[in-house]
Order: sequence, then structure tokens, then C-alpha cells
Amino acid sequence: GPFLSSWGYPCVPHPWGKIAAIDLNTGATIWEKPFGTLNTLTPKFLPKFLGGMFDWGTPNLGGSLQTASGLVFIGATMDHYLHAIDGDTGNELWHYELPFAAQSTPVTYRAKNGGKQFIVIAAGGHGALGLAAGDALVAFALPD
Repeated sequence: GPFLSSWGYPCVPHPWGKIAAIDLNTGATIWEKPFGTLNTLTPKFLPKFLGGMFDWGTPNLGGSLQTASGLVFIGATMDHYLHAIDGDTGNELWHYELPFAAQSTPVTYRAKNGGKQFIVIAAGGHGALGLAAGDALVAFALPD
């Protein structure tokens, strides 16, 4: 298993997880940011005591999905969030707290040609990372 402190933090310097965009033609990094928060993984007093959420990233396990419009959807972190990220800038546009952490890759589908587009992610936690296990599929409809 992972080498974690008694509070469940990795025993290496942060950031503990990153997300990045790479230019596939040149291999150059377009942007790179810490990815994942500790706000649901710390003792309740600590984020307030230290000035807010920890944006140091968390270990990541799971892939991303990019839509034709450039939106990137990804869970993958130890927190319970599904994120929508602007693929050009790396700015988070939206997040939603899932019932369990989502160490999985989102999928997209349309029920019929020209129909509404959906994003679905499996949120099941991950025992090896010390996260609560669960059993949830969560779907979101994208705006037209």
C-alpha cells in the first residue's frame, strides 16, 4: 500500500498529484497544476486553521475524458469530486461532490443521434488508498 502519515497524507513533499495538458505535436507542456484537495481528508479543524482548502493535490488513479468542446472531465483523486476543466487553460469550471471517490475514467454517450450528451463516472472508492469503498454510478447531462 501507499506510504502515508498517520493523518493519511503521502510521506513525500507536495504536490501529491498533478494534472497537465501536453501538446501532442511538440511534447511541450501547455499547463500543469496540482490536482485534488485534502479538504475532505483532513481533520475538520485543520483546513480552517491553516487558511482554507489544501490545494496540494492528492495521489491520482484514473483517466480523463475530453469532449469535442474542450471540456475535460476527471475524478481520479482521493477527494470525492468530479471536475470539469477548461482544456485550454486548466481552470476548473465546475466540480461536484460524489458519494465516494472516483478512481475511474468518465465515459460519455448519447442515447440517440443528436440527443443530449451525458457524462457518467463510477464512484467506488479505493481500499488500497485507504478510502471508503462504495458502489455508485453518477450521470450528468451536458447543456445543449
